Amino acid sequence: MRDSVLVVGSITADLTTFASRHPEPGETLLGSDFGLVLGGKGANQALAARRAGAPTTMVGCVGDDLFRSVVLEGLHAEDVDTSLVRTVSGPTGIAHIRVDGAGENNIVMVPLANAALGPAEVEAAVRAAAPRASVLLLQLEIPLESAVHAARVARSLDMTVVLDPAPAASLPEEAWALADVVTPNESEAARLTGTTVTDTASAATAGAWFVERGAGRAVITLGGQGAVVVEAGGTTAHAPFPADPVDTTAAGDAFAGALGASLARGLAWADALQRAMAAGALAVGVRGASPSLPTAAMVDALLERHPRQETHRAS
Repeated sequence: MRDSVLVVGSITADLTTFASRHPEPGETLLGSDFGLVLGGKGANQALAARRAGAPTTMVGCVGDDLFRSVVLEGLHAEDVDTSLVRTVSGPTGIAHIRVDGAGENNIVMVPLANAALGPAEVEAAVRAAAPRASVLLLQLEIPLESAVHAARVARSLDMTVVLDPAPAASLPEEAWALADVVTPNESEAARLTGTTVTDTASAATAGAWFVERGAGRAVITLGGQGAVVVEAGGTTAHAPFPADPVDTTAAGDAFAGALGASLARGLAWADALQRAMAAGALAVGVRGASPSLPTAAMVDALLERHPRQETHRAS
């Protein structure tokens, strides 16, 4: 059965500091906590999909440094298939994450080993996984040509392509038409489309930009305001699940991973979206990126407490 998820993307060691606020330029600020865990948008989405219940394979590159064991052990502990992860000479990718007292973050991600993931390697990996995988999850912390080529090959093999365009980057027009689902947050959507996203109406305008360029669906995630879905048949706004944010770092990855797992398991779009939104809401309540990614049982429990989220046609 093609019920698994393939993730082509970044793998990093996340170095996260916590403080009451972000420092001003040139300021040294005393923090309250520190964490070192597996990260990278690719690895986070792989963990999220696996915890959501789908067999998951990771494609990426790590270095031969001390952080290699940190990241690979993190993937192995969650039973993510790493047979398509390659070790290269040099350092593993690094993300420096700063989280303030409101749970908001800023991140500097240095690709390092992730930059070695080339189009030929990606194509071979996608073809090798296609007999089992029905969904491809992509992000943009690897070389852009590799991400676009992965989407191109996956579409030729009848895989559903879910593209998280983060960090926001200029892509060839072809890329949007290769995506069945695009999942930017409000800031990424604004950078890519030129529309400042602050509410449902502006999110709908931004989402239409992706659909006009060929994307099957655009899901603009709005944090505490929920999400807006734009597709050829119209636009819908979806209310958020209750959340108490302490760290928003991996909310988008939790969303993408749960969405991909749900689609791979054959769930209807509406049900897959609800599970993805529930996963994102749960993720913001836990410190750290990979530690925050919820299990299927946690999502089930939230949906049992809040079975019907408000949805309305936006246009």
